[in-house]
Amino acid sequence: MSYVHPSDFVTKMIDAGEAKVFMSTRDTLIRAFMAGAILALAAAFAVTVTVQTGQAVVGALLFPVGFCLLYLLGFDLLTGVFTLVPLALIDKRPGVTVRSMLRNWGLVFLGNFAGAFTVAVMMAIIFTYGFSTAPDEVGQAIGSIGEGRTVGYADYGAAGMLTLFVRAVLCNWMVSTGVVAAMMSTSVSGKVIAMWMPILLFFYMGFEHSIVNMFLFPSGLILGGDFSVMDYLVWNEIPTVLGNLVGGLTFVGLTLYATHARTGLTRPRPVAHDVPVAAE
Repeated sequence: MSYVHPSDFVTKMIDAGEAKVFMSTRDTLIRAFMAGAILALAAAFAVTVTVQTGQAVVGALLFPVGFCLLYLLGFDLLTGVFTLVPLALIDKRPGVTVRSMLRNWGLVFLGNFAGAFTVAVMMAIIFTYGFSTAPDEVGQAIGSIGEGRTVGYADYGAAGMLTLFVRAVLCNWMVSTGVVAAMMSTSVSGKVIAMWMPILLFFYMGFEHSIVNMFLFPSGLILGGDFSVMDYLVWNEIPTVLGNLVGGLTFVGLTLYATHARTGLTRPRPVAHDVPVAAE
């Protein structure tokens, strides 16, 4: 059977979190860089398909290809380590500390950003023929995304910030479900099918993913979007990172850990009483 029982894949989640804490700086950065780059390419692909077809659902259906590839290749997203690494700390794995967890998160953040930004520059070159022309239709669409999801939130003040944060929470609820889903099967096809579903949901619903945004917003700035770096940081990236942390850890990591790794006491079963047999 290719299906892995929840009690078994939750153990794999904890083991994975522990392994990431002790991974070398070199390997952590390389894996994070590649994850950010591949996800950025998938985002560029999805936006291109959406613009060319006029159907957002088509872009959403195809976007998960990048997510599936990067996890099958063993690369790491910040949204995933937000969910997995704390479990090793909660499980009291030897040598796993708050400091080592924060070190892992910091390195993955830097690697993801470097990878996404590299692709943002490459795609900007393509959209503008090496910055010799105005952005093409896809480049203009990416610029408008950056504006709508920064100053667009800012226009609503605190209500906009709350909306942004909740979208980020819901995003990593789905994305981390995709990360865990890859552990539910031992076959490649099973992993891909399980990962595809929640990633499709998050992308089509327009939830906020900190790594996808590391591509979309720098791209928007390079391509002339009408917002600033400070707008990007305050009205998107920072709240999105925090919301992603809350969503992945609360609704995926801790819930699975609590009910499959540290299950509650089983309720006592009722005692069966002998029923007297009537005499014939």
